[in-house]
Amino acid sequence: MPLEIVRNDITKMQVDIIVNAANTALQMGGGVCGAIFNAAGAEPLQKVCNEIGECPVGEAVITDGFQLQAKHIIHSVGPIWTGGLNNERALLTASYENALSLAKEYNCKSIAFPLISSGVYGYPKEQALQIAISTISAYLMEHEMHVYIVVFDKKAFRLSEKLFTSIHEYIDEYYVEELDIQFSRNRQEEIFKLESQAIFEEAPTKKRSLEDVFKHIEETFSERLLRLIDEKKMTDVQTYKKANIDRRLFSKIRNSVDYTPLKKTVIAFAIALELDIDETKDLLSKAGYTLSHSSKFDLIIEYFIEEENYNIHEINEALFTFDQVLLGA
Repeated sequence: MPLEIVRNDITKMQVDIIVNAANTALQMGGGVCGAIFNAAGAEPLQKVCNEIGECPVGEAVITDGFQLQAKHIIHSVGPIWTGGLNNERALLTASYENALSLAKEYNCKSIAFPLISSGVYGYPKEQALQIAISTISAYLMEHEMHVYIVVFDKKAFRLSEKLFTSIHEYIDEYYVEELDIQFSRNRQEEIFKLESQAIFEEAPTKKRSLEDVFKHIEETFSERLLRLIDEKKMTDVQTYKKANIDRRLFSKIRNSVDYTPLKKTVIAFAIALELDIDETKDLLSKAGYTLSHSSKFDLIIEYFIEEENYNIHEINEALFTFDQVLLGA
């Protein structure tokens, strides 16, 4: 299942487990910790935490959720930032890994994390986010779980200044004030035009026969996607996980030849398959979409494809920063 970044109050997340950025003494603190204790019921939660006693840095323990909608709370202790020279990265990584392992033991299907250590513990938010995403995404390549990273507001979330500036400059250069181009009554004509052009163009690796071109004109989105997966020599599991797509959604697409996905889903698969701009537009056309320079979402996607950066979680960080819908999920 996918990883999502959401702006919300973590105590109101409707998930199996929420994670508390705890201290080693498991005492009620401020910030996220204080909010979770208050929402769960501070007195009964503190009583159970006192019975547990303590939790070392990088480790995690679990309690009931009490008054929360979540069944359980995992209390995971991150490191205090002291400049990065005291094993902080490894300890923060361990705090996520141990929380995820504990969640799996309790058959968790959905879990919500705060950005551990990024509050009063002072861990630089940009680095804390990168560690969270890389650790969680690595875990999800091997396991099925719906994971949320919850930020309360945009002040708690920072994209790297270099990447933010590059994307902003790209949008400024190419953004056009006009209506988004949509395939509607001319959809089939547009699709035919795109495919027919391929007859006269040389492919970078091999030429396609005229018969092959016309055969693929009639492909549906699902058929085209499955063919691309085979051509890229990827498995279904590799594809939907790299696309940050839920397994059940992928199953619907595979089993329904006429399935029409959302645009963000099509692009997520294009990213997973590492398609270039032309290939991405081609896949989009099969679902009735295109890319437009009047859409900031589309321009951000184009930026990453042109940079040959197919890290879907980094793309989602950028989309989140620019208030755009995220890929996959």
